[in-house]
Amino acid sequence: MSRLSVGIVGGSGYTGGEALRLLLGHPMVEVTQVTSRSLAGKFVTTTHPNLRKRTNLKFIHPDALQPCDLLFLCLPHGTAANAAAGYLDKAPVIIDLSADFRLDNPADYQRWYGWSHPNTELLSRSVYGMPELHRDEIRKANYIASPGCMSTAAILSLYPLAKSGLLDPAMPIVIESKTGSSGSGGEAGPGTHHPERSGVIRPFKSTGHRHSAEVIQELSCNGYTPCIAFSAVAVEAVRGILSVAHAFTREKVTDKDLWQIYRAAYKDEPFIRIVKESSGIHRLPEPKILTGSNFCDVAFETDPHSTRVVALAAIDNLMKGAAGQAVQAMNVRYGWDETLGLEFMGLHPV
Repeated sequence: MSRLSVGIVGGSGYTGGEALRLLLGHPMVEVTQVTSRSLAGKFVTTTHPNLRKRTNLKFIHPDALQPCDLLFLCLPHGTAANAAAGYLDKAPVIIDLSADFRLDNPADYQRWYGWSHPNTELLSRSVYGMPELHRDEIRKANYIASPGCMSTAAILSLYPLAKSGLLDPAMPIVIESKTGSSGSGGEAGPGTHHPERSGVIRPFKSTGHRHSAEVIQELSCNGYTPCIAFSAVAVEAVRGILSVAHAFTREKVTDKDLWQIYRAAYKDEPFIRIVKESSGIHRLPEPKILTGSNFCDVAFETDPHSTRVVALAAIDNLMKGAAGQAVQAMNVRYGWDETLGLEFMGLHPV
């Protein structure tokens, strides 16, 4: 069977480079074009040196994009919403790694992003690209909106609890997400260049984080709508997200109860691991050992003094939080083994 021809739009950033790395090793696709407005004509390896001797592709200008089978859009937030129709003329299937089509309700873009969505018709047809929750819809979708990185970790840590009906609707879920610097993208800013970022444990969005919208949307199920109190903290790491969520149940539950709930939800998921050991330094999820892998490690702990459950998740923000999850969704969309091109297990020590 011939391989799918794939293009990457916006291939000069971290997410685009990670998508290219994964797709170059995928047995069912061939990357035929990678776009960059500022780097057109230059070899992609000038920006992504880890790909030396793996590709001789050069960046092309977006205006030179040719028709292909599938496009990955790795564009800044707010860009794809206006340009999506033109990209659909180039490829019948699009996987969009921006936030522009993640939210079901157009009004949520005004609330969380401060702008009115310009393409509500396509928004109504897009599918949230988290296989663990939307596998059946992804199989039939032509526009797949890949989830955000911090929202991915939070959702996957909490989804079994929300689905179970155990959570107290009168109580908020308090989430703190610690994230590495690559989540800020490849363009250096006042708070991301090395002298300012090195050594920090810096709150940067204590309230009103945009990823809250995805968490609310995806955890709303079986008549339950969560109240989410979300905070984000920058830490000294390049890759990785650790999400720690404090949720409250209607009545006290035991670890045995939660083992049953989480196993039932994730027992068949190839990239979800329940990490809850009784001893050792790696007894709970830790982003460092997930570097380069598409795994999401989740855990839970019950508070013996209250109805609080602490739900944890760790991911590599550029993998399960971005390009890896997008490739996983591609595999689902075309009926391939979900782990194709995503077999890397991570490194230890790093």
